[in-house]
Amino acid sequence: MFDAITERQAQIAERVRQRGFQTVTELADHFDVTTQTIRRDINELSEFGILKRRHGGAEIPVPLDNLGFGERRILNQSAKESIGRTVARYIPNGASLAVSIGTTPEIAVRHLKRHRDLKVFTNSLMAAMGACAAPGAEIHVPGGPVRTGARDVVGREVEEFFDRYKVDIGLYGVGGVDADGQLLDFHEEEIRVREAIRRNSRTVFLVLDASKFGRPAHVRGGRLTDADVIFCDRAPPAPIRAKIAAAGGQLILCEEETLV
Repeated sequence: MFDAITERQAQIAERVRQRGFQTVTELADHFDVTTQTIRRDINELSEFGILKRRHGGAEIPVPLDNLGFGERRILNQSAKESIGRTVARYIPNGASLAVSIGTTPEIAVRHLKRHRDLKVFTNSLMAAMGACAAPGAEIHVPGGPVRTGARDVVGREVEEFFDRYKVDIGLYGVGGVDADGQLLDFHEEEIRVREAIRRNSRTVFLVLDASKFGRPAHVRGGRLTDADVIFCDRAPPAPIRAKIAAAGGQLILCEEETLV
């Protein structure tokens, strides 16, 4: 369904996510199209649940739950692609990886298509499919019920699956980050699986775009500083940067590909 969304519609969604409420006129001026075209775009994005129509414009919907995988994949897409390209340069050939659910980890795995002889352990069906493009890849997925909207598997079996291995790199994303650096998600089972990845990885990579800072989600689990390396497209708020520095973590800004 979301493959039918145009590039302009994806950019509209990303702009509203970053800036909040946008009027039809503002969007029409920015994209150099008519207000009628923008209204049609907003209507389609609202039908998909990506945006919410409001008089004169559009805003983000209240996140009672996380969006589906297809919806999330088109949001902040350029930032996620930049993160994925950068992460790929920090992963050597022959590495073993534990990869979490989420669109940003999946995009990072897609950028490993030229890596050789990887061992990938993941509960993300999309990440597993992406890893198939890497020559000589050995891919492992756990059993259990599939969440069709999220295109993944979670639950006790998945935690036990990750506990059976010790990998070079654990790669995970997050639903949101609170002002105190706590990681937030929408379901407790997602957090338990992420923690299983963290404790069974020699080095931990956290990937997130800047929209996750301050994004509301209601389940707490883990902290930003649990990761050894944090990949983000833009600099986090100053208090967050201070916490990362105090913990001795690395923050890599992927837009400029500089180490802070």
